[in-house]
Amino acid sequence: MRYWRLAPLPPAGQLDLSRVTGLVAAIGNADSGSLATAILQILGDEISVSQCTIFAYEFGNRPRTVSVADYRGGRFLRDVADTYTRLFYALDGNQQILSAANLRQPESAILLHQQTETDIEHEGYRAACYQQPNVSDRLALLVQPAENIWLSINLYRHRDQGNFLRGEIAFIEALAPLITQAAKHHYALCGQYQMGIPQMMLARVRTLCPQLSKRELDVLRGVLEGQSALEIAETMGIQPSSVVTYQKRAYHRLGISSQRQLFSLCLSCGKT
Repeated sequence: MRYWRLAPLPPAGQLDLSRVTGLVAAIGNADSGSLATAILQILGDEISVSQCTIFAYEFGNRPRTVSVADYRGGRFLRDVADTYTRLFYALDGNQQILSAANLRQPESAILLHQQTETDIEHEGYRAACYQQPNVSDRLALLVQPAENIWLSINLYRHRDQGNFLRGEIAFIEALAPLITQAAKHHYALCGQYQMGIPQMMLARVRTLCPQLSKRELDVLRGVLEGQSALEIAETMGIQPSSVVTYQKRAYHRLGISSQRQLFSLCLSCGKT
């Protein structure tokens, strides 16, 4: 795994105007696959990219899928994305990068994160998100449209094509400002997340106790949404006993011992 901050680059040759127009037309389109499809098209024949998924990481909550496109069509990639957001997002190398970057103020910088199949130690994550979709490599363009919000535009390489080559990465770097600006405007028009009461409470808890793990936060989110341990377990793909364990650990970190105290803590955090 490696990542780096992109420096301004000169345009990489000429672009097909019809594909650029298609990208602009996809901004704000209600079709959930429109923007990701346009991104695949604008990469054109220069680079072999088989899939594109755009995720929104908002206020430390479980990521949402903004747009997906797969050369195979159908729901296959969306199902993979759903599995990732439910079970494996906390294992993504993106999380380490975003946690460190969130310590700074929002900025217009673009980060590029490369994560290959061999970078992933967790067998289940590797199987579900790389081996089953026949992915060998992923480049993620990371951009921050607002404080505590990140977009990740993921470009996946089919295993038959091997990993991304240096020249191909340079081409993506050159197109990164165009792609990320399109994603940011699309998010502002139709993807922006409106937090409900449970999510606002969870954001306050994260501010109060940054040491909470992703799994602990996922369990607390379920508790704040009124879910039972069984419902939370089904969402997270773990055993109910594990939910209880994460809940106890989270309560211990927060210095509380009950759901009532959790709600009281969230409400008191909002007072000035």
